[in-house]
Amino acid sequence: MKEAFELIATDPSSSARRGRLNTVHGSIETPIFMPVGTQGTVKGMTPKQLLEIDAQIILGNTYHLNLRPGSELIRDFGGLHRFIGWSRPILTDSGGFQAFSLAKLSKITDKGIAFQSHLDGSKVFLGPSEVMAIQSNLGSDIAMVIDECPPWPCDKPACERAVERTERWARECLRAAKDLGSIERGQLVFAIAQGSTFEDLRRQSAEALAAMDFSGYAVGGVSVGEPEPEMLHQVGVTIPYLPKSKPRYTMGLGTPPQMLKMVGLGVDMFDCVLPSRVARNGAFFTPDGMMNIRNARFTKDSRPLVEGLDNYASAQFSRAYIRHLTIAKEMLGCTLLTLHNLHFYLDLMAQARSHIEQGDFASWSRGWIERYESGNAAAG
Repeated sequence: MKEAFELIATDPSSSARRGRLNTVHGSIETPIFMPVGTQGTVKGMTPKQLLEIDAQIILGNTYHLNLRPGSELIRDFGGLHRFIGWSRPILTDSGGFQAFSLAKLSKITDKGIAFQSHLDGSKVFLGPSEVMAIQSNLGSDIAMVIDECPPWPCDKPACERAVERTERWARECLRAAKDLGSIERGQLVFAIAQGSTFEDLRRQSAEALAAMDFSGYAVGGVSVGEPEPEMLHQVGVTIPYLPKSKPRYTMGLGTPPQMLKMVGLGVDMFDCVLPSRVARNGAFFTPDGMMNIRNARFTKDSRPLVEGLDNYASAQFSRAYIRHLTIAKEMLGCTLLTLHNLHFYLDLMAQARSHIEQGDFASWSRGWIERYESGNAAAG
């Protein structure tokens, strides 16, 4: 039996790592970006399209999938992989973040999170045993524990309570997963370190969770409104207290430069709705920054979205045509931009892996970020 996580190479001038995470449905080469499929679909994409751009793993969400169509129905269809027609790994978030994003519809107690469904107002409760049972039904490769994500700014007493709850819930989640037989069937369980902007609480949370020996660890409670330098700082102060032998995941972010900066801090896994969300507004990513296809300067532009990026959107169509589709509000425009943006993110992580192996990640990433940010500044 392979170890769940294999460390393949490290960068001599940063904390960047090249690894491999082994799951029931295949291995994941890290660092990796994970497209978000909250409700069992990456918006605008078919599974075949995701395979063509080499998406190695996608995400689903426990809260949303349990509301609709229901985890038991998905279980009866043979699990989430069969239900959505996806053969590669899946990570499911626990739903804990929804207590933050749906704060007006949720109440946190020591036992878990009580929700009022955003769909029909019905009552929903997610505690450690509930989220692990749902994720067992879904049959995901990686199941996240439930946590309390404090808002920003947050006073220290409130953050201390969130860290204490997160630690206790993590222990209960691990126990529930063992009782359900999920771990025995190969489901990996990841914990989530919290602590907001308090370095001592970040260390306390990370060390307590590390002692429980989870399969992987996430840095939670970042990108919740704080300035980018603060976000990067908190990731940087958390990572050293997480096990080097386990994968590290920052949840729900970020921009291409943010991801490269965090790879340099030792992060292995990312997810973010940004590439698909901005595509629906006509934005696309390039090495020279993010651009908007609606701009008049692309009206007669015969070039692909990005030269040399081998995907259907760039290989077959001009910027002029994709601009026409977007202006005409044709669905294909959104699909092509989403395909391109997701591939841009995935390709960036593939480049990062290659440069870590070559030993020049730090210098390469500095140059890449400088070009991207200079282009963004010029466009702005």
